Amino acid sequence: MAELTKTLAVIQTDLKAKKSSYNSFGKYYFRKAEDILEAAKPFLTKHNVYVKVDEEIISVDPVPMMQSTATISNGKDSITATAIVGVDLNQKGMQTSQQFGAASTYGKKYALGNLFLIDDTEDADATNNHSKTAAPVATKKKITDAQMKKAIEFVSSGGDIKAILAKYTMSPTQLTELKKLVK
Repeated sequence: MAELTKTLAVIQTDLKAKKSSYNSFGKYYFRKAEDILEAAKPFLTKHNVYVKVDEEIISVDPVPMMQSTATISNGKDSITATAIVGVDLNQKGMQTSQQFGAASTYGKKYALGNLFLIDDTEDADATNNHSKTAAPVATKKKITDAQMKKAIEFVSSGGDIKAILAKYTMSPTQLTELKKLVK
C-alpha cells in the first residue's frame, strides 16, 4: 500500500488538469471530468496504475442521490475517493436522462478532483493585487431585454442564477421570472 500511496502523491503533485470549457454567459473557464482523465493518462503507464470511476444510486427518496467513486490501483492495492450528488428532477428544459447525466458528470468530476487533490476554487494569490488600497468595485449594469433572454436560457439549462446577479441588476419582476425557472 505504501508504494501506491507514494505514486498517488507524485501524481497529485504533478497533475495539471486544464479548464478547457468556457461558460460564455458567466465568462469563465471550467474543468470537466474528461479534462482530469486526459491529464491523468500520461501518469498511468509511467507509474503502472489505472484509474476508474464507478457510480451508484444510493438513495431515491426524497431526492435521487448518486455516489461516484474514483479509484486508483496498481492491481494489488487501491485508493478511492468519493463524491455524492443529488439529481435535480425539477430542472426545467431537461429530460430525466439529461438530469441524471448532468449529476453523473458532476459527481465524476468531484470524485476525481478529490482523488487527485484538484481544488476548483480560484487561487487567492491569482486575484490578489498585493496593493495597500482596495480595488475599485465593479458596477453592475442593468440587464437588457436581449441579456434577459440569454439569462432565461442559461438558468433553464441549469445555470446558477447567482452568476447573473453578480453581473447585472434587474427589476423585481425579472428576478421573479428567473427564480421560477430554478424551482
